[in-house]
Amino acid sequence: MDVDGKSSSNGEEEKKNAVVVILVGAPGSGKSTFCDHVKRVSTRPWVRICQDTIGNGKAGTKTQCLTSAAAALKDGKSVFIDRCNLDREQRADFVKLGNPQVDMHAVVLDLPAKLCISRSVKREGHEGNLQGGKAAAVVNRMLQKKELPKLSEGFSRITFCQSESDVQAAIDTYSALGPQNTLPSGSFGQKNPDAKVQLGIMKFLKKVDSPVNAVSKGDSLKDSVTTDKENDSSSIGREEIKGVEEVKGGEDLAFSSLKSTSSFDNVPTLAFPSISTADFQFDLEKASDIIVEKVLEFVSKLGNARFVLVDLSSGSKILSLVRAKAGEKNIDSGKFLTFVGDITRLYSGGGLRCNVVANAANWRLKPGGGGVNAAIFSAAGTSLETATMERAGSLAPGKAVVVPLPSTSPLFCREGVTHVIHVLGPNMNPKRPNFLNKDYKKGCEVLREAYSALFEGFASIVKSQETFFKEPTGKLESVQLVSLVDFNIPRKNQFSNADQKVKREDVYESERNKKYKGLHGEHCSKTGATNGNDDAQNEKNGSMSKAWVAWAQSLYRIATNPEKHKNDVMEISDDIVVVNDLYPKAKRHLLVLARYEGLDRLADVRKENLQLLRTMHDVGLKWAEKYLSEDKTLIFRLGYHSAPSMRQLHLHIISQDYDSKHLKNKKHWNSFNSAFFRDSVDVMEEIDKFGRATLKDEDILLMELRCHRCRSAHPNIPRLKSHIGNCRAQFPAPLLQNGRLLFATDRDGTNQ
Repeated sequence: MDVDGKSSSNGEEEKKNAVVVILVGAPGSGKSTFCDHVKRVSTRPWVRICQDTIGNGKAGTKTQCLTSAAAALKDGKSVFIDRCNLDREQRADFVKLGNPQVDMHAVVLDLPAKLCISRSVKREGHEGNLQGGKAAAVVNRMLQKKELPKLSEGFSRITFCQSESDVQAAIDTYSALGPQNTLPSGSFGQKNPDAKVQLGIMKFLKKVDSPVNAVSKGDSLKDSVTTDKENDSSSIGREEIKGVEEVKGGEDLAFSSLKSTSSFDNVPTLAFPSISTADFQFDLEKASDIIVEKVLEFVSKLGNARFVLVDLSSGSKILSLVRAKAGEKNIDSGKFLTFVGDITRLYSGGGLRCNVVANAANWRLKPGGGGVNAAIFSAAGTSLETATMERAGSLAPGKAVVVPLPSTSPLFCREGVTHVIHVLGPNMNPKRPNFLNKDYKKGCEVLREAYSALFEGFASIVKSQETFFKEPTGKLESVQLVSLVDFNIPRKNQFSNADQKVKREDVYESERNKKYKGLHGEHCSKTGATNGNDDAQNEKNGSMSKAWVAWAQSLYRIATNPEKHKNDVMEISDDIVVVNDLYPKAKRHLLVLARYEGLDRLADVRKENLQLLRTMHDVGLKWAEKYLSEDKTLIFRLGYHSAPSMRQLHLHIISQDYDSKHLKNKKHWNSFNSAFFRDSVDVMEEIDKFGRATLKDEDILLMELRCHRCRSAHPNIPRLKSHIGNCRAQFPAPLLQNGRLLFATDRDGTNQ
């Protein structure tokens, strides 16, 4: 059966065909984003061929692209040709790749010139370095030579996209194309090929932030460019979309991300149903207004995170209303989307990874009752009910409760869901508790409170898991992952009973450390480290002002007078000193100290110190490799604490076994396994690019205990240690990128 629902002529399943998709579009039209989105969710193996990176990450030739494409097809993979391909001559050689076993398609991203120019001018770090004012000139010239593809060139299918909604429909079509499926032949979506519109580019560029004077004399802009007219209607016929839905079991991304260029599945994502519009019979128009209002309020606060509104019905009125209103408000489509499908099977059934799921709960927080509540409790197993009761016994309208999902839950294992957020909205159903009797003034207030509580709960999860969702920032030579030292900082929030116990332990350890006059690797400061990120913004030169107590200066004393600590020092040079952490948190835990005055902590570091950081990193790699040669089971990270309690800039080299009697409490663990711990790789890249490193607040140290491998939650350190001693799960994907982890088989600092 083909995607369009038609059976093959011989009644047998069609042989699997490879597909070559030639993307046609100006710079800034979204070709690379198109590829990334399809590759991320498609079950068909795709290879992206990009001339900007074909030469070992650098620009290459058309011949190299053809060779790589042919090799991918030979391996049974389908191919995206990510070049501009704006005229027939540029496409001709790639069209020759087609044969009876290879379908030849074109996707034309024929978006308005104004949009392409805006994207090209504003973007940074482009693979082909096409950005700024020069990009505008290039787009201008290329569009004037545009020659739209025709079936007569050798294509079996051409899809024209003349608006962003057209692009999304095409993304959905190719995302749903499974290994055994084909797409109908023909030309789809072209409106009026003769319609033209003139756009004054010079006038437009005056509104763009990037300086036009970046254009070289040889790239002077012309006053106008001819481009096809934008059309708001969809370019894909409804009968085609219906066929795609059959492949995905009815799940259809209806308003998906276009602007995010991440190739990772690990974007923090909250999937939530429409609260109170099913069993509680809340008015759909009013509910959709509040959903869009609250999404608009929170979407800018959550960085790379995204929201997904889910409904089981493809004819859902609430989804239609929300999509329309979100479009009117211009909500970033990379951060908010709607999805038709089962909220308990978003990944296994629809390919959409959501680490947090919202449950439209009842006030008793119990299974049953039908709808979303029954489905989520059933899918998550009895462990969700147990974990919920540990957090709360009931729920008031307008409130939410965040429940970490145990790793034993089927919803965790199958779908990758780490948290369920129970939320209770207002009730307009006389058969349910807390009936408001159509008091929509009160009802709207409660519904706003419910969505605020839900989104705030999600924000707290995003903050706590930030380090594991972070995308790699680029490439560095001999890069690797970092790890942090122990320290204790006064809490800003109220303590639970368990936290009070930890606090007492911290105070005891701090008092003991104050008596120690020598080498000090365990940092239990009660001085109150300030937010390094704020300090970095306020202080441009010299050391940061901070009152260091006597015991907190032991590393400073070693760095300035290493000859007095010969029994402790492992290596000395003009730039660095290497010592063992006095209270190691793993089998191997070393510190590389900088021997520079004025560099007390990471917040003091600026671009002129970049070479020192590279030296420290290289020394850390050397010692890690030494220990790896002795014990091949070890794995290392390298990094810095955002706000250390010990004076003198120091890099941590720590093995990932965390097998140590000195690892005793939540702060010890989270100082090495949260966003508070800044990887050496990322620190060097950020300082090189921005002149300073991004630092995190110490509140992150209060996050829940989670395994650094499988991310399962644990109630205390003994239980966590018991688990990590046996856990052999793969590390989270971001940690495996860009050389952040160093393995025994990874001797040159690159990824395994």
